[in-house]
Amino acid sequence: LPAALLEGFEWDADVRRYETIDELYSYAARVAGTVGAMMALLMGTRNADALARACELGIAMQLTNIARDVGEDAAAGRLYLPLAWLREAGIDPDEWLRDPTFNSAIASVVARLLEAADDLYARAGQGIAALPRDCRPAIQAARLIYAEIGRQVERMGMDSVSKRAVVSSRRKSLLMLAACGVAIQSPARSRAVLKPLPEVQFLLDAIHEAPFAHATAPQKRSLFGRVVWVADLFDRLAERDREMSLQNQRAPRGQANI
Repeated sequence: LPAALLEGFEWDADVRRYETIDELYSYAARVAGTVGAMMALLMGTRNADALARACELGIAMQLTNIARDVGEDAAAGRLYLPLAWLREAGIDPDEWLRDPTFNSAIASVVARLLEAADDLYARAGQGIAALPRDCRPAIQAARLIYAEIGRQVERMGMDSVSKRAVVSSRRKSLLMLAACGVAIQSPARSRAVLKPLPEVQFLLDAIHEAPFAHATAPQKRSLFGRVVWVADLFDRLAERDREMSLQNQRAPRGQANI
């Protein structure tokens, strides 16, 4: 898992672009699906369904980050939106990157990306039930807070070029309180068997082949404290990605900070 995460950082250092949503999933599986899988393992689960959903939740969060940061990424010379989707919307990726402006066409691509993220957030809900009871609220909180970023982008008319969506501290607190209810009542398990995204299968295979080492999240925290801990962790991971992007932009080609 750490090797896959580092590979994702290498792709960022190479300023890769992604032609299709499947290629973008492959990138997100490395930089975010790995984090979801590692957190599930730290919580002590080896349930195959839970691990698949954890990887997909990480991907959903990464898609949300991309949808939120279109303007900031463009200012750094980066474009993560699927190139095929841009062309279908009548946008030439290179021309748009030279002069990144918001319009209805770019809005349609952002909306499409958020829709893909929402599909994965819905799938992730099924995996939460397989986590230890005291870990469910923290992951549910992360799921709700990141999905809310997408809702904020929608409220802004999909303009993440000239604006940046922010979820207020008050709204985060309300979502974290709502997530704590998961500890009281287990989420309903879906009878449908969801196949993992093909792009995360290599992570699941690696986990299956590795020896089991049991670990848990910090045990001395209160229930609400764990929720805050996980939400803060994801915030710090997102901030790390932004800082690395800026560092790579400033570094000479071939000397990016990985």
